[in-house]
Amino acid sequence: MTTEQWLRLWLATLVHLRGTTLCSYRANVETYLIPSLGGVLVRELTAGRIQAMLADLIRNGGVSGQPLRPGTLRHVHATLRAALNSAVRHGLLPANPAWRVHVPSGRRPHAVVWTTPRIAQWQATGKRPPVAVWTAGQTRTFLDHIRDHPLYPLFHLIALFGLRRGEAAGLRWCDIDLEHGLLTISRQIRQYGRHLEIGKPKSEASNRVISLDGATIALLRQYREYTAGDVDPASEEFIFTTRSGGLLTPQHLTHLFRALNDESGLPPIRLHDLRHGAGSLSLAAGNDLKTVQAMLGHSSIVLTADTYVSVLPDLACRAAEATIHHVLAAAKVTGARLRGTTAAAA
Repeated sequence: MTTEQWLRLWLATLVHLRGTTLCSYRANVETYLIPSLGGVLVRELTAGRIQAMLADLIRNGGVSGQPLRPGTLRHVHATLRAALNSAVRHGLLPANPAWRVHVPSGRRPHAVVWTTPRIAQWQATGKRPPVAVWTAGQTRTFLDHIRDHPLYPLFHLIALFGLRRGEAAGLRWCDIDLEHGLLTISRQIRQYGRHLEIGKPKSEASNRVISLDGATIALLRQYREYTAGDVDPASEEFIFTTRSGGLLTPQHLTHLFRALNDESGLPPIRLHDLRHGAGSLSLAAGNDLKTVQAMLGHSSIVLTADTYVSVLPDLACRAAEATIHHVLAAAKVTGARLRGTTAAAA
């Protein structure tokens, strides 16, 4: 059996996976694995052949001709590793050669803040950071700019509470307790191709309850009166829909946000970066990492600290001022003690 034949057979057996995961596996198989290894017999796959494939992808890039990012390379390798694990279980291989392959680790890009110098550089060169977030003032400018947009409350929730786009699109009226100011995240809308899937959130930690502030509660009350009237609080109707009442797709929200970002005149960020920014703003407001972790629905506080939370300029300035104040205060105490000791000795 060739590697191509096995990969296609393996894909056909993955009926238990989420649609988005299966779509990712299929894309990696068709785009990278079959063109590189499809003609090789499964029993002749070695760590050396797989390593050579990864080296070629690093050197020559993928179908676009652009070098693959370390994250994409890891996903391609993980897909092949999963397929060959199944081949081992079916007796086609004695061991999985993909386990003995070195894959460049790479690092997640850290979110950087759109400071004035960074904006000037972007305007001069057209180059933008992979992950960037707005300052508190820029976020306020954006929200003010879209204040009259029908989906303003949705972007408000993403910008201030870090909802994922699928979580925001999947919110129902029964998920919001306006009396007690609580928002429950228990499902999301996923999209792969043209297919939509309503299911559980990304992970167990993503099932969470978020406390809402008074302004957000008032905003959602007003939105309910305007769009749904006297809707039953236990209603499973979606809060945010298209103008015709249909489901909002994650891709539609991404395209809409990009257009609104352009209209606002603010430096560009991705819709997911609005979620990054929510973590940064919460940290800058004085909340601890554990609180931010719970709000974003992360399973690990390390992920929150290392990937999603960027330190805003005003927070960094406060930290610097606090440090120098602490050092100078300690120096004064030490100096006073030394002068007292010297005087006593005299």
